[in-house]
Amino acid sequence: MLEEGKKIILFDGVCNLCNNAINFIIKHDKKDTFRYASLQSDIGKELIEQRNIDTSKLDSILLIEQKKMTYFHKSTAALHIAKQLSGLYPFLSVFLILPKFLRDWVYDIVAKNRYKWFGKKESCMIPTPELRALFIDQ
Repeated sequence: MLEEGKKIILFDGVCNLCNNAINFIIKHDKKDTFRYASLQSDIGKELIEQRNIDTSKLDSILLIEQKKMTYFHKSTAALHIAKQLSGLYPFLSVFLILPKFLRDWVYDIVAKNRYKWFGKKESCMIPTPELRALFIDQ
């Protein structure tokens, strides 16, 4: 189920912005670096529990590195994901030099308003058959 060496992205499965972001990442993940699961899935909950992540404060995308048992969240996760994508997106990682509180302040504004601005689904995204292998919560 969890492939060795793959990084896992946990995302809000009912958020339209999050789902569109995952589709964007899949399109630009030419090195096949990532696997995906919703925060609401059983595997998502298990990975969160294993890392003792406080879900009451979780309003974020999570990037989990299996080998190190570490994770990144909010802007740090987004920028580390961008670093692995094809095209010019890795250059966005230059923003990692900015203080985390500043980056996360911007991230939090978008996260707080994501349902209002982009909408919400009634249930988690169901990947197409050709993408199903990329999702570990299927």
